[in-house]
Amino acid sequence: MKPIKIKSMTATFGKLEKARLEPGPGLTLIHAPNEGGKSTWAAFWRAMLYGIDTRDRDKKGYLADKNHYQPWSGAPMEGEITLEYGSRDITIRRGPRGNTPFGFFSAVYTKTQAPVPGLTASNCGELLTGAGQEVFTRSAFLGDSGLSLTSAPELERRIAALVTSGGEEVSFSQAMNRLKDWKNRRQVNRSVGEIPKLEGELYQVREALEQLEEVTLQISQLEGEQAALEKKRDTLSHQAQAHRLLAQKELADRYTRVSEAYQTAQTQLETLEREQSEHPIPDREALKKAQGDLQYIKALEEEIKQGETALKEAEEAAAKAKEAAEDERFPDMTGEEAVTRAEAAGTTYRAAVERGARKNRRAWLLQIAGVLGGGTLIAVQFIQRGQLGLLSGLGLGFYALMTLLTIVALKASKKLRTQADESLSAYHVPTPEELTAKAQDYRERWQAAEKAAQEAEVVQNALTERKGKRDTAKSELLDFVHAFAPEVRDLFGCSAALSRALNLDHELAMARDRTEERRRRLEDLEAQGVRTEAREVPELPLPDLGPEDTDRALARAADRLEEVAAQLNQAVGTRQAMGDPAALSARREELETTLERRRMEAEALSLAMEVLTQANVQLQERFSPELNRLAGEYMARLTGNKYPAVSLTRDLEGFVREEGGVLPRGALWLSRGTVDQLYLAVRLAVCRLCLPSRPPIMLDDALVSFDDQRLAQALELLWELSGKQQLLLFTCQRRESELLANVPGVTKLEL
Repeated sequence: MKPIKIKSMTATFGKLEKARLEPGPGLTLIHAPNEGGKSTWAAFWRAMLYGIDTRDRDKKGYLADKNHYQPWSGAPMEGEITLEYGSRDITIRRGPRGNTPFGFFSAVYTKTQAPVPGLTASNCGELLTGAGQEVFTRSAFLGDSGLSLTSAPELERRIAALVTSGGEEVSFSQAMNRLKDWKNRRQVNRSVGEIPKLEGELYQVREALEQLEEVTLQISQLEGEQAALEKKRDTLSHQAQAHRLLAQKELADRYTRVSEAYQTAQTQLETLEREQSEHPIPDREALKKAQGDLQYIKALEEEIKQGETALKEAEEAAAKAKEAAEDERFPDMTGEEAVTRAEAAGTTYRAAVERGARKNRRAWLLQIAGVLGGGTLIAVQFIQRGQLGLLSGLGLGFYALMTLLTIVALKASKKLRTQADESLSAYHVPTPEELTAKAQDYRERWQAAEKAAQEAEVVQNALTERKGKRDTAKSELLDFVHAFAPEVRDLFGCSAALSRALNLDHELAMARDRTEERRRRLEDLEAQGVRTEAREVPELPLPDLGPEDTDRALARAADRLEEVAAQLNQAVGTRQAMGDPAALSARREELETTLERRRMEAEALSLAMEVLTQANVQLQERFSPELNRLAGEYMARLTGNKYPAVSLTRDLEGFVREEGGVLPRGALWLSRGTVDQLYLAVRLAVCRLCLPSRPPIMLDDALVSFDDQRLAQALELLWELSGKQQLLLFTCQRRESELLANVPGVTKLEL
């Protein structure tokens, strides 16, 4: 087959704007400085052959070809190549199709513009070069990515075919990659694959079972603590009640003592007044009464202070109770209103559910009636005449009617069920029982808040009453004292004025004072709610704690009981959410069985990969002797016969051996220039052996690392090869041009 040759290339591609390149038939040396468009021309040649992958995307440090070579001028990406193909010239054109770069393709005979049969956008490169893009970019296309060579399945098959019977459908790398894929599906590393997923799920199931046991133990402990706290709360409540009863008894005893003292003082006063009846002193009595008023005012001041403290505590307690009673489900409702509303919603819900159930049952009864009635009519018709007739038609009509009624009944049932759910949705509860419980709880909290508010009001009224008494008594006392001491302005002045005025019998005055003071104390005790009727006080055990300590202990026990109840509810909910223990145990056994099977499969795949690797090592010993021989000849030409032998692994890793040497050297032991010479030799050998159509070879700055001597040797080899195959050598230096100055058949171009 006659090799193809490039006659001309016209490109609007990257920095190229309608640029044209006409290489010679043999070796063409194309010189251009850096950024002169050399790599762009090479990429254009590859794109015209194989197109552009529009699915490729930009990545960090990398631009996809569709963006990398977008014309700088903003014009559409397009180009044309004229080739000598067989005995005729053909012209290949690519351009935009809509928003797809290089989406348009045409291949015509240059002279007639008739389409080239069988040449399409998808097979153009492979048909012209005799290889797919993977082989082409690793042989005849020495682009700007360097000369190093990597393996590819297609290239590996072609090289392997050189030593086999003529074909190798599956390469070692493909088989190994397939085994790796299978193994990776089971386990890539410690965190990816079926085995880690199974291990992770098994760990979670085992952990869930352990947590379930812990939660069950926690529930048992919380239930025990709850029972103990309830018992302690009841005990403390009884002790608090005992303290209240004892306080009432003490108040009654005090009232009895004060009453007896009052009777005694009154008797003493009456005796003294009888003794002084012959010498009445009305002014003395008025003064003594004023002194009693003064003492009473001081007592009221102290009680007012205590009352203000008590009022503050009562108001705080009422505010807390009111805050605790608030519930968004029952805004602005009393406790009884909330219960009534909840019961009404529950009644509505149950009625709707019951009606929906009746509708549902009716639907199925209608369906059954339709099947039975329609089937009976059809059966009767068939038995009588042995064929379908009027009765069968009636039977089908009856069944259709019953089916229609069934659908209507089912829709009504669904609508009623929706109405039932909507009757509870406003309260954010799933069942009417829970709504009733919420309402009853709200009623209890509302009643507690009302009780606290009433207690605060009682304290407020008592405090207001005492303040009124104090203000009235103080005003009357000042008016009385001003009659004989107008300079007095406060209670201290009143006390001094009364002491000065008291110049009568001391005993009479003291008796009157005692009588008045004890009378007022009796009134105060009565105001405190003392019960003077005879009551039988039960025998009460002496509480372990005092009243205040008992109240504090009771509050702490109640708070802790509430915390334990919340924790218990949360633990019970957690246990319910964790699922059935039997199901978890069954899942654990299933996971253990599956995991064991996957581990055995992974071990089997590892063994298969090991055997395949051993077989590949044996095959490498005979891997393509023809490629090694030809690459060795080229390497000898490039290095002045210093390295006449080349060997390649299946991964296309190259080794060289010096003349007379024993051990081969890999690329890591060679200089940069020698490595480039090694892989140039390999690529040229691949072109010779694996590309029978001998397409043009494109070299982009492939010789820049060669020294002068080896550059000359390389140019000599390329010139010889160009006699059978077109070569385009792009370079940014002048050494090639100087060395090829007098060589015939070399075309030189400047970009």
